[in-house]
Amino acid sequence: MRGHDELSFEEYAAGSERRLYRTAYLLCGDTHRAEDLTQTTLAKLFAHWRRVSRMEHLDAYAKTVLTRTFLGEQRRRAVARRFGLLASRPETSPGEDTDLRVTLMDALAELPGRARAMVVLRYWEDLSVETVADLLGCSPGTVKSQCSRALARLREQLGESSPYASV
Repeated sequence: MRGHDELSFEEYAAGSERRLYRTAYLLCGDTHRAEDLTQTTLAKLFAHWRRVSRMEHLDAYAKTVLTRTFLGEQRRRAVARRFGLLASRPETSPGEDTDLRVTLMDALAELPGRARAMVVLRYWEDLSVETVADLLGCSPGTVKSQCSRALARLREQLGESSPYASV
């Protein structure tokens, strides 16, 4: 890649890195993994920039790449955990004095990767059911049912007495 294409990518990366990082952090709940996911996404975009840069909805495509990279990583981690190659995540329980962000991040971290991706994209990123379905390569009905189950699980984890249960 030379000249104009390189400058075009640098401008896009500088303008979208923060948005991609925010989504990555919501997906994985870890700053270092979110940085890695963001960089991996940008590297994948860079590798195909000539084709990618001509897309009508470049940001949506970047979010798709980010989400699918996250889900692929989750699958690899699950396999590694199953065979004892990766330590399991320590148990965390949100305390009553914990602020909303930390409480919700802990609860989100307990959801399976695909369900977490759907909840983040649907409710945090405020994407339509159809858009989330397109991003994740599934039907709108799957998005609706998975989000419903994930929200029920979040409510259960937060408990009825929690002021955040209705969020």
